[in-house]
Amino acid sequence: MSLSPPLSVPTLATIQEAHARIKPYIHQTPVLSSGSLNAIAGAEVYFKCENLQKIGAFKIRGGLNAVLSLPEEERRNGVATHSSGNHAQAIAYAAREVGVKAYIVMPRTAPEIKQKAVAGYGAEGILCEPTLQSREDTLQAVVAAPGAALCIPSTTTG
Repeated sequence: MSLSPPLSVPTLATIQEAHARIKPYIHQTPVLSSGSLNAIAGAEVYFKCENLQKIGAFKIRGGLNAVLSLPEEERRNGVATHSSGNHAQAIAYAAREVGVKAYIVMPRTAPEIKQKAVAGYGAEGILCEPTLQSREDTLQAVVAAPGAALCIPSTTTG
C-alpha cells in the first residue's frame, strides 16, 4: 500500500470540477487588501481570508474534494488519514458531511485543540508516536480492519 499521493498537475478543467464538487460545502471567503501594505510592498497585495473558512483553514477544500471524489463503494467503510492538524479536521468534517466514519491517525503530540476538533466532527482519533513511520504503520493497521479508503495529506507535515 503506497501512502504517497500521486503527483499530477491540475488542469483548469480539474480545478473547475473540484470547485463544483465542494461548492455546496464551503464558504465563499473574502479577498481583502491593505493600502498600507501595498505602499510598503510597492505592489497590490491581496489576502484570501481562508481563516474564515469552515474548520478555519483552506485544507477543507482538499479534504472535501478527496472524500467527495471517492466512489461511494470505496468510502462505504469509511475514510482514513494521518495528520496532526488541519488535514485531520478536513477529512473528519468531510466524512461527517457524507455520512461515513473517519479514522484519523494523529501523533500523540498533536495539539489538544486539534484532537478535540477531530473528535467534535465525529471522527475516531487514533494516537501514535510522533514519527512519519509510526503514522504510516498505524494508518496501515487502521485501514486493514474496516477497509477504509485512504485520504492522504499532500505533504508529510499535515
